[in-house]
Amino acid sequence: MLHKTRGIVFKATDYGESSVIVQLFTEKFGLQSYIINGAKKPRAKIGRNMLQPLHLLDLVVYHKNTGSVQRIAELKNSPVLQTVPYDVIKSCLAIFLNEVLYKAIRQQSADENLFDFVFSAIEWLDHQADSVANFHLLFLVHLTRYLGFYPDRNLSGNADYFDMKNGTFSKYKPDNTLYLSPPHTQNFSLLLQCGFENMQQLKLSNDERRYLLQKLLEYYALHIEGFGNVRSADVLEEVLA
Repeated sequence: MLHKTRGIVFKATDYGESSVIVQLFTEKFGLQSYIINGAKKPRAKIGRNMLQPLHLLDLVVYHKNTGSVQRIAELKNSPVLQTVPYDVIKSCLAIFLNEVLYKAIRQQSADENLFDFVFSAIEWLDHQADSVANFHLLFLVHLTRYLGFYPDRNLSGNADYFDMKNGTFSKYKPDNTLYLSPPHTQNFSLLLQCGFENMQQLKLSNDERRYLLQKLLEYYALHIEGFGNVRSADVLEEVLA
């Protein structure tokens, strides 16, 4: 049966001489794998260049509940990204966020709220003309809301510590060693209060931004089994420095 759905490219892998298997996060079916025959040929209807990380798609797909690899009837980039593929900082952000999403999202079932958040965030990044230096931090923080470990903001205004293991703020140092302490706790609390539209108001040094990124990735690793290291984080830090 044919279905219309939106999609986000996560990963494309060459298959055979001319085909590609692409993993897409779809609005209707969650994370799915699709084989695209002939994608590497010069005049392919669906070309390899249409399947770059985090490109946004309109799709018509065949879907079988019992199938491990599905097929695509129609695919187009929609909306076509105007700046992300060509801006060095934005493209590095896309590679980093793509790696995080690939590690964090594994369900083969629909989650339209999660999909809408990711899709809208990529669109926002593509349209943004001002500094995007804090974008990845905000994205990581807000993504936790949909993954099930968003921090409990009670007491965040008066807290000295953030307990990463339990996701809570406190006036007192946690019993474990996995926590933020001043002034990082206060900066993290301010981060939780920001949206993409006002992220320029959050003034962070490069060192503080780097520290918060490291701790956010540790937070993810604590709450997502098998999350591991994010290799593109080092490259992103160098670009943003």
